[in-house]
Amino acid sequence: MEESLRIGRLEQVPSAKDFASRIESGNVPAVINGCVKDWEAVSNWNPSNGGLDYLQERVGLCVVEAMLSSFAPVFYGDLRSHERVPLPFSAFIRLCKQRMHHAEDGCGAYFESERSASGLLGPESEHDCKPYEDAPQQIYLAQVPIISTENEERVQLETLREDLQMPAFLEDKLLISINLWMNNAQARSSTHYDPHHNLLCIVSGCKQVVLWPPSAAPVLYPMPIYGEASNHSSVPLENLDFSNYPRAECSMEYSQKVILHSGDALFIPEGWFHQVDSDDLTIAVNFWWQSNIISGMSEHMDAYYLRILLKRMTIREMNQVLPKSSPVEMANTKKHACKLLNNGQVDHNDNDLDQASERKDLKGKELKQAIMLHELEPVAVRALHELVSLVHGHVNATEQTQPVQSTSTTDSAASVKDKANKVVRVNAFRLEDDPVANIMWTLQPCTLQDVLLAMVKSFPRTLEALILHMLTPVGAEVLTRKFEEIDQLNTKEDRNRFYQVFYESFDDQFAAMDAILNGKELFALQAYKNVLDKNIGVNWGGPKPSV
Repeated sequence: MEESLRIGRLEQVPSAKDFASRIESGNVPAVINGCVKDWEAVSNWNPSNGGLDYLQERVGLCVVEAMLSSFAPVFYGDLRSHERVPLPFSAFIRLCKQRMHHAEDGCGAYFESERSASGLLGPESEHDCKPYEDAPQQIYLAQVPIISTENEERVQLETLREDLQMPAFLEDKLLISINLWMNNAQARSSTHYDPHHNLLCIVSGCKQVVLWPPSAAPVLYPMPIYGEASNHSSVPLENLDFSNYPRAECSMEYSQKVILHSGDALFIPEGWFHQVDSDDLTIAVNFWWQSNIISGMSEHMDAYYLRILLKRMTIREMNQVLPKSSPVEMANTKKHACKLLNNGQVDHNDNDLDQASERKDLKGKELKQAIMLHELEPVAVRALHELVSLVHGHVNATEQTQPVQSTSTTDSAASVKDKANKVVRVNAFRLEDDPVANIMWTLQPCTLQDVLLAMVKSFPRTLEALILHMLTPVGAEVLTRKFEEIDQLNTKEDRNRFYQVFYESFDDQFAAMDAILNGKELFALQAYKNVLDKNIGVNWGGPKPSV
């Protein structure tokens, strides 16, 4: 977990200014110890101190919407996994009291049960409890509105607002709703994120919250964006099979865990995935409000920001396939290149390798339009030999003809070009699956430039076959990135001269350009598909064919 994403912990309630500048603006969760300890609700609703009777008296006649799930103690937000059922609040109070009565310890539990037996709950409540008495743990009061600015008709427990005190740092916020959460048995909510900022306040009991940043979406397999539960993870919390969700196996590496007690509050920024475990008979209240990002975003900018974000995520996905190397990694790359270009045998001639890998910038040097084989440095000779062998070997394997001698200094246009036209291109996306891309990736840009110029002089048809028929998407991406590095080392005149020499070696220059650009776009398309699959839950088959 990055240090900048570590959950903060405050021992004092922040001012509105401090909360906005230090906590909310960072979009990182924070625990505020004792944030709501002075609420009247903390003392009045406490089940071990007559709190259930208090709630029964205040809102017992209200009919609330409860979550009923056969998957309990896990409660999934997916509509297919639970029902929303009307339930008198008094009936839920009765279930809570029955639960306390069967507890093995706690004087308060027996005190509550005695009051229940004295007739505080009428026969109507007993009748309403009947359907749930066999499995009371399947009932959860989740997100019961105390205040709602979006749908005032759904507000069911407005009377309880009197026992809550708005935290000072929320007084200037545009509240969406205040909700009650109450369970009579241990419960676990499925992993999900909210589209609003959230302050979760514990009135009674204890909750454990596991949180993941929005960037961890790929390991949590979010449900499709077009579904009704798009903000939920599709990874089941029971009977988890990593063969179906392989990325989820490392999900805990990106998580953080906090434990909240009565009086504590947790700020959960919008977009942060969280899974909540609640102890027996836990009561909580949460505040949802709109973030400055969403409230300040004009609708006419939505499409633009969506494109920017998807592009940004696609580039990040591409860079995960071809990460930029650090100095230490570059040193290891040199050794890997040495081993790769010698058929797995380590070359101990470090001086030759270092000489080729650590050449100075090409700026100020006149670019040769063609390089003879004897002018190449050892690492370039090995790379050239391996590339030529791969092309000829692939052509020969496809045509099932005799091997073409790659030791000659010229190609046979008839034997290479004609056969290369029938080579089947592998649509490789992973670097490790493409030996051609692997060789180019391990070469320094100046060395690759020398190899390409040598192919122009001695193996033009093999170069044509390589570009037109063996360049996979990842190979095209590697080649264009190397071209960019070569551009930085060359003067403008040398850049123009290099590309002129390179493309003039092809019978059809535009076909060569198209092969490189098409491969590069296919690489980006695959990265884009991965982004949709991992972060949005869309398995996209690609663009529809044109009519």
